[in-house]
Amino acid sequence: MKFALKLAAAMLGCGLAVPQAGLAQDVPFADEIHVFGIEDEVYPAQGCETLFVGSSSFRFWFTMAQDFPRMRLLKRGFGGSQISDINFHFDRVVGRYRPARIAFYAGENDIDAGKSPDAIMADLARFMDRKTAALGATPVFYVSAKPSLARWAQFEQQSRLNRMVAQMANERDDLVYVDIVSAMMKDGRPDPALFISDGLHMKSAGYKLWREQIRAAFRHARTSKAPGC
Repeated sequence: MKFALKLAAAMLGCGLAVPQAGLAQDVPFADEIHVFGIEDEVYPAQGCETLFVGSSSFRFWFTMAQDFPRMRLLKRGFGGSQISDINFHFDRVVGRYRPARIAFYAGENDIDAGKSPDAIMADLARFMDRKTAALGATPVFYVSAKPSLARWAQFEQQSRLNRMVAQMANERDDLVYVDIVSAMMKDGRPDPALFISDGLHMKSAGYKLWREQIRAAFRHARTSKAPGC
């Protein structure tokens, strides 16, 4: 993975064109998605990995491999992405793999972009439909929209979205809602000790909480992995 990232960075840094393999340069996140493609060529997925797909909260989880040492991981976080972006790039970041499970973090940026919880849920339903068509019963672990200092004004909308996702998860065997909100709060507000200077992204202390909540969800889910894994 490090080689692939360094190769792509070197090409971009030298002003060299990075071939997009059918991905137009003006497509959102084209460069990041192409780096994933390089990584897939250098280190082909073997199947039954745990796929982490979503936005920058996954992208900046630099200790992910150490935090899940017994799992083979695919890290497909691209910063600023919304669920609609994951749907747009579905074949490149989800559908090309055969994961044991999918950890999913998106929805927070969607709210910040002005989308309503209802519109976001429609995008999530489309994602689940595509997941089912491509990967059958492979379980999706939806990590709740996190509270943060920078987006505290959006907490009510985030909470509404989280409740709607939890309800969807109650109705589906292949969707697990992972609540990280409670663990990140202190005295009724986001714990400042969990965030870097921008008040949005997390320090290692925040990722430690996420690790514990996600591990527990993997461990206790009705369906913890795809058939055959």
